[in-house]
Amino acid sequence: MKNLFATLIALFLINFTLNAADDHIVYAPKDGPGKGKHIVFLCGDEEYRGEEGLPMMAKILSQRHGFKCTVLFSLNDKGEIDPNNQKSLSNPEALDSADAIVMLLRFRTWPDEIYKHFDDACNRGIPVIGLRTSTHAFRGKLGGFGKRVLGERWVSHWGAHKREACRGVIEPGAEKNPILNGVTDVFADSDVYEAYPPKDAKILMRGLVLENMKPDSKPSTRQKRNRELNKVTGVNDPAMAVAWTRNHKWPSGKTSPIFTSTMGAATDLLSEGLRRMIVNAIYAGLKLEVPKKANVDYVDPYKPLFYGFNTFRKGLKPSDHALGKVLPKGK
Repeated sequence: MKNLFATLIALFLINFTLNAADDHIVYAPKDGPGKGKHIVFLCGDEEYRGEEGLPMMAKILSQRHGFKCTVLFSLNDKGEIDPNNQKSLSNPEALDSADAIVMLLRFRTWPDEIYKHFDDACNRGIPVIGLRTSTHAFRGKLGGFGKRVLGERWVSHWGAHKREACRGVIEPGAEKNPILNGVTDVFADSDVYEAYPPKDAKILMRGLVLENMKPDSKPSTRQKRNRELNKVTGVNDPAMAVAWTRNHKWPSGKTSPIFTSTMGAATDLLSEGLRRMIVNAIYAGLKLEVPKKANVDYVDPYKPLFYGFNTFRKGLKPSDHALGKVLPKGK
């Protein structure tokens, strides 16, 4: 009887361990320059399908560059990926060993016990890479992170949403920045955000608002009021910044290198140039030599859904993002 009881307890513990690991995914690294470094990806935006784009980037960084990559998700009570659950972040303890953070978050309201892992990681002075809606990553008492850390908050859609795409143009004088090594032909079908990075930021790229959603579209000639200049200008005169770097000093006294891009929707990441810029930013933030032309080929087939609210693939679990798998359509 005692042996049976012990066996049942052992089976319970094994099952619990397996279930506990089901709430996130870890990509073990191949050999590469990132050996010994751990990148943690934070997925949690309702619109831009970060839960599809960031696992794809994590696969590239683990299999092409040698970084250990852990991807954390917003989940529902069934353990399914649900970006609408603003209070959720699976396995935040992974942040305790993070050497860099890549985040695509929107209006999260994490409880204190989750946020503490994130805050402690940041206060170690590790690199932070913030994409798209991370300018407004949190709301409520956690709000203000975007402006304070990344260099901008949510302002507005500068380009017409879902009607005017973005073409990236390298900022004059930034051409030799290693983050731009091999970066060409950046195109994002998400629109340009209105953004005014602080004076201490180094702008790497601006985003031309295009007339439509095609990569070869002409730049838009529309006019809007530029809040920084306090006057009406052409939407591309000047074009808004879409990628920049800066440093942020935390209350701990440690300083993090910051890379911010207001691009980053899952469909934006179809752009080889954008994927390479993000990979380069991670190398630069970790003070590793940036490749001349980083390999950003997909590891598994990548066919992301177009962005939109409540259009995410229903019923998927983190394990659906395992190496060698193609994402199912969902429910």
